[in-house]
Amino acid sequence: MKQLKAMFPDVLGVRECGLYNADGYQIWEYARQDDYTIVAFDKDIPVIGSVKGFPPKIIWLRTGNLNNSAICLLFTDHLDQFNAFIDDERKGCLMVYPNSSSDNQTIEE
Repeated sequence: MKQLKAMFPDVLGVRECGLYNADGYQIWEYARQDDYTIVAFDKDIPVIGSVKGFPPKIIWLRTGNLNNSAICLLFTDHLDQFNAFIDDERKGCLMVYPNSSSDNQTIEE
């Protein structure tokens, strides 16, 4: 988290929000109330988003668990795409898939 915060000061982890033991609904509601975008690895949050709608927006990393360095690299490599997604009022979930032919990821809106 320290690497991400150094690059993206507005990033908050669930621990910082007091939501470490919270369920997906609580995290979703916190993000909705405070206008955060959720970055998720598992399907719980995106499923909630598909039922309840957006905001909050969800960036769903379908990459499997990544270490902090890989997450930082992913965010720097795709920062323009992530920002465009966040700014687009018509879209609620952005899925990021691993690309089997290289270390790059595939983005699907």
